[in-house]
Amino acid sequence: MEAQQVREHINRAARRGEPFLFGVDYELREGFFVAAPLDTTDLLFKVGEVTNAPAKSYPSDRRPHLTVTHSDREEYLRSFGLLRRGLLRGDSFLANLTRRTPVTTNCSLEEIFYRSTSRYKLLLPHRLVCFSPESFVRIIGGRIHSYPMKGTIDATLPHAEATLMADYKELCEHYTIVDLIRNDLNMVARDVRVDRFRYVDRLKTLRGEILQTSSDISGVLPEGWQSQLGDLLFRLLPAGSISGAPKPSTLRLIRAAEGDSRGYYTGIFGYFDGRDLDSAVMIRYIERDADGQLFFRSGGGVTIHSDAEAEYDEILTKIYLPIP
Repeated sequence: MEAQQVREHINRAARRGEPFLFGVDYELREGFFVAAPLDTTDLLFKVGEVTNAPAKSYPSDRRPHLTVTHSDREEYLRSFGLLRRGLLRGDSFLANLTRRTPVTTNCSLEEIFYRSTSRYKLLLPHRLVCFSPESFVRIIGGRIHSYPMKGTIDATLPHAEATLMADYKELCEHYTIVDLIRNDLNMVARDVRVDRFRYVDRLKTLRGEILQTSSDISGVLPEGWQSQLGDLLFRLLPAGSISGAPKPSTLRLIRAAEGDSRGYYTGIFGYFDGRDLDSAVMIRYIERDADGQLFFRSGGGVTIHSDAEAEYDEILTKIYLPIP
């Protein structure tokens, strides 16, 4: 359905206190809305501890693998150059540049969904699987929280955490995204504050562990927020962590640099239990095209301090299956 129809469904269902699952794409063109999602298996999801996926197991002696079949470094460097020129003009302070990389795997999308360990998982059968570690917003007891993730490093590198925390470019990027999310939350909430700044999460993958930095930002929603929940969420889109700052000019710059629509990649999905909401940014994402080719989507934030080769290596680092 159209994304704006999803917004209207969210408003109505949240006003009535009815559970639902929803998702919208990055461009706010397409989406889905599922009433009583625990009663259907047309699509599968996991949000925190809530899931509609029936129990299923796979042979433990068969090791999953994921292989990059073609890595177009030159195309990425071209896009990076265009983006950087925009940064130098002042069009943006921070812009998220993403790529679609062809991959092969010995797992089906369904198997990846079941075997992945992640707080947020989504399977649209035969179309895409997402195993995201990144929250979009959580609403708990009328307080809205956002946890932007910026900064990634291979955990096996010597002194990896200290290196990540001391990286000037990563620090600048993190300050920028925290300011952006604070401004976004101020549009819908009051008493916005940074509860925790730049902490490190450790994520397990087939190739070993990676480290990522996040922050926790929160605010108080107005009374009756449920009746306008769809409007509230759409005011915050697209997510700041996968777009940049300032948003309007950065979105134009990203479109020019990437040259294609993202679709559901870097959109959001979430579950409302009738009282509280938990939602994710759709990163760590594999999609299947009409010809059956699989693509892994990944990206990273770019500032004027970014090095093109290092940024390209980072998006390759993010191509993984979170299967210990």
